[in-house]
Amino acid sequence: MKIAVIGCGTIANAAHIPSYLKNPEAEIVCLCDIIKERADKAAQRCPEGARSVTDYHEVLNDEAVEAISVCVPNDAHARITIDALRAGKHVLCEKPAARTYAEALTMQEAQHQSGKVLNIGVVNRFNDSVNHIRRYIRSGKLGDVFHVYISFRSHRSIPGLGGAFTTRALAGGGALIDWGVHFLDIVMYCCGDPVPVTVTGETFCRLGRDMPAYAYTDMWAGPPNYNGTYDVEDSVTGMIRTGGPVITLNGAWAQNIGENEMFIDFMGDKAGIRLQYGSDFTLYTAEHGALVQYQPVFPTHDHFENEINAFIGCIRSGEKLPSHIDTVIITAKIMQALYDSSDKHREIVF
Repeated sequence: MKIAVIGCGTIANAAHIPSYLKNPEAEIVCLCDIIKERADKAAQRCPEGARSVTDYHEVLNDEAVEAISVCVPNDAHARITIDALRAGKHVLCEKPAARTYAEALTMQEAQHQSGKVLNIGVVNRFNDSVNHIRRYIRSGKLGDVFHVYISFRSHRSIPGLGGAFTTRALAGGGALIDWGVHFLDIVMYCCGDPVPVTVTGETFCRLGRDMPAYAYTDMWAGPPNYNGTYDVEDSVTGMIRTGGPVITLNGAWAQNIGENEMFIDFMGDKAGIRLQYGSDFTLYTAEHGALVQYQPVFPTHDHFENEINAFIGCIRSGEKLPSHIDTVIITAKIMQALYDSSDKHREIVF
């Protein structure tokens, strides 16, 4: 299958490109980036003959290209994905689906009209630990999962202050849309994608607002640009009532607490599970009058490779993956409601 990658930044080079290169059924034939040097460098990693271009329309006009990874900043997700679908290409678009729920709906509509595959890069749906937890929940091991608590909090970790990550017009938001999308999506997936009923939340733009005064130890998305923009949230809290469990969350790129907490607690009336994000999990229960906890041990595989392999496979088989736009758009709806609730300072009722 002939593949193109549009956007040759961090996620493309760290995940998409190496995963395609390991798949014997895929061949990367074109790399596209508005910065020519980045596209050239990415093409050098691929087999001889892979082209590098700066205009994504060249990719869409290439009849040989069947499928595309969209790895560009959030503000271009909808535009490029819709253009690709209309050009007859299958698409794997990195998370989040789009900056807003309205944009995500236009992507879903384009997918329905084209009939081509549109999967979103919610890679944790292909994570081995996450899938084990989902099986535990579905089998009834936890009983009735009535509450799920999410924590994605860091001490002072605002990425690329003054850049694309902290500019709402480009990113759509801050800590919630960057980190929270993964945590919310894990919960929705493990709990069977329950229908959201009400959402209430507050976002806070506090620690990074005075950019020159913001103290930090490192900035993983590049050095600060003090002439840039910071108009997104550095922390968020919220509660979502669903047709299944109640979900509560606390998230922060930056907080004045020197702890990094990245976990999800699934609380059932028979057992509970704490998932350490990106790692393993512990199950807590009671057996024969005794409190018991254990940590399952199982083989794990790179979840990006799992995701890419599933993307290639579903194009051939017609299978609808859990990462299909029709499923994961629920997460976009919840995030939009959290932002709307914060803006209006009231609960959102669906």
